[in-house]
Amino acid sequence: MDKIALTLPEAIAVSGLGRSTLYKLFNEGKLTPRKCGKRTLILVEELEAYLRDLPRGCL
Repeated sequence: MDKIALTLPEAIAVSGLGRSTLYKLFNEGKLTPRKCGKRTLILVEELEAYLRDLPRGCL
């Protein structure tokens, strides 16, 4: 079974986004942090959707 949520360090590792960027996205309402005790979780589906909707860069 694949994970449905990631911790902050996992989200940073798989997305390439920095910790401060993730917190900025939380504050802007673009990602919703989930709390389980002291752990902050991000739903994989939500993170993938955010990244998929970013504008394409040109090379």
